[in-house]
Amino acid sequence: MKNDTPQALDSDQEIARVIDEVMSSSLSDEQYRKKMQRRKEVQDKRIAEASPEKGLIIVNTGNGKGKTTAALGMVLRSLGHGYKVAIVQFIKGAWEPSEKRVFSNWHDQLEFHAMGEGFTWETQDRDRDLEKASAAWEKSLEYICNPDFKLVLLDEINIALKMGYLQVEQVLAGLAQKPADKHVILTGRGAPAALIERADLVTEMTLVKHPFKDQGVKAQPGIEY
Repeated sequence: MKNDTPQALDSDQEIARVIDEVMSSSLSDEQYRKKMQRRKEVQDKRIAEASPEKGLIIVNTGNGKGKTTAALGMVLRSLGHGYKVAIVQFIKGAWEPSEKRVFSNWHDQLEFHAMGEGFTWETQDRDRDLEKASAAWEKSLEYICNPDFKLVLLDEINIALKMGYLQVEQVLAGLAQKPADKHVILTGRGAPAALIERADLVTEMTLVKHPFKDQGVKAQPGIEY
């Protein structure tokens, strides 16, 4: 549920007003201090009234780069806290990305399954793509329902949904089975509206410039893989 209550909106407007005043006017040191003190009071009140922790459904989508990279940042944080994490890759399995080698250092906390065989234009076999996506989803369900895993990353699952390899209804039904404190991240462009509506946190990566599209620069180690 989005935090769009009147109180939350009022707090956002109050913070925005304080920032605008600071940026648009010439303030004395004392005036600046008072403005920042007021902003801190508003923010502290919001934090104090915030809900207890809950397991989140997180969607990283959009045409810009960084969807998986942002998700892997959350994976790294979770590992740093000692949590168990599972990653299931729906599309990029054929790439054997360097992240898999790096994360092998956390073999006792992390389980990594690259179950795709690459993008559909590479496989050119829809039946096999359907079979692989179904197997990846069954593996994902195991981790979603397993209370031992704090975070589950379903990488490029939105692509599988967009291509019709999976149905959004079955994914939503699976997410409904997760323990209350579990986080699940779903990445890939073209996230369906029903998934976005169900999610707690949605980020859309916007493409502004891309070196391959604009300059013909191929994918490079350390940047794309």
